[in-house]
Amino acid sequence: MEKKNWPLWEVFIRSRQGLHHKHAGSLHAADEQMAIENARDVYTRRNEGISIWVVESKHIHASSPAESEALFDPANDKVYRHPTFYDIPDEIKHM
Repeated sequence: MEKKNWPLWEVFIRSRQGLHHKHAGSLHAADEQMAIENARDVYTRRNEGISIWVVESKHIHASSPAESEALFDPANDKVYRHPTFYDIPDEIKHM
């Protein structure tokens, strides 16, 4: 496979302090092993991470910003899901 035809990979890094992976960027690589090694070299040069995920970009599907109203509006009808709906006793702190 020629270098110009290498697929695009999305890189996610979990930091030492973090509990979840965050998107760090993108890179081209011939396969998943090369993508992990390149991601390590490019995105964790200062020993920032403890875990790396790589996902081939073609496998990521996203919603369209133009459809956000129809996609997210049904949640607004469920006021019981909002924490401001409930009364919290004064004895409970830091919630």
